[in-house]
Amino acid sequence: MSKEDNDNGVKEMLTKIRNWGYVFVDGTPYDDPEATKALLERIAFIRVTHYGGFYDFTPNLAMADTAYTNLALAAHTDTTYFSDPAGLQAFHLLSHQPAPDANPDDAVASGGKSLLVDGYRAAFVLKARNPKAFHILSTVGLQWQANGNEGISISPYKLFPVIELGDNGELHRIRWNNDDRGAVPFGQAFSPTEWYEAAREWDKIIRSKEAERWVQLEPGKTLIFDNWRVLHGRSAFSGIRRICGGYINRDDYISRWKNTMRRPRAPKPQLDQ
Repeated sequence: MSKEDNDNGVKEMLTKIRNWGYVFVDGTPYDDPEATKALLERIAFIRVTHYGGFYDFTPNLAMADTAYTNLALAAHTDTTYFSDPAGLQAFHLLSHQPAPDANPDDAVASGGKSLLVDGYRAAFVLKARNPKAFHILSTVGLQWQANGNEGISISPYKLFPVIELGDNGELHRIRWNNDDRGAVPFGQAFSPTEWYEAAREWDKIIRSKEAERWVQLEPGKTLIFDNWRVLHGRSAFSGIRRICGGYINRDDYISRWKNTMRRPRAPKPQLDQ
């Protein structure tokens, strides 16, 4: 198989993420997490954070993070506390089984539906409904932080707003995780009270039925999504879920996509020797 043929699947996968914000990759082997790791590495190298690189975990509270529990999680983006948040994120449900110490009569493994919210759409809706709220959330910089794990204290080099705009005013990045948000600062163009009023409008939109897409992950189906655009969450669950996945840098993802979109150059004619 030529490199061009081998990259056609990557091209299709990344193009769907560029257009829609996420993609499901069916047929991913789930008997060994290395297959999922290899899938992600077809895009680029996996980003290493204080959680490690490629992750493979159950709800064992190994990290001081609600992701390592069986609790419901509201829609959010990951790594808001980095100046350069992760570009892509992936989840692959390897298994979901009853807890080994559960009462046989009550042993169940249910719940854990994944939630996806298009943050770009939510921003457009907010701007149409409440221009002032949009302006506040796109201009007031906030402190984002990660302090849960021992020896870890991470925050960006400057304050960043919830909705980040590009130089031409286009949507650039969504940064939203209430668990990682610091205090709303005084001394900016709007007061903390005005910011919270705007945040409540934003929260109503991303929690609306029109904004939410609920999907049940299953073994063999890997979810990969744009962490700069798509908020994710989950419903509470019972039993033991084993999830694997990882982060990929934005620059590497975009670079890979651009290269798959380029036509291969025709070979240079060879002069007869």
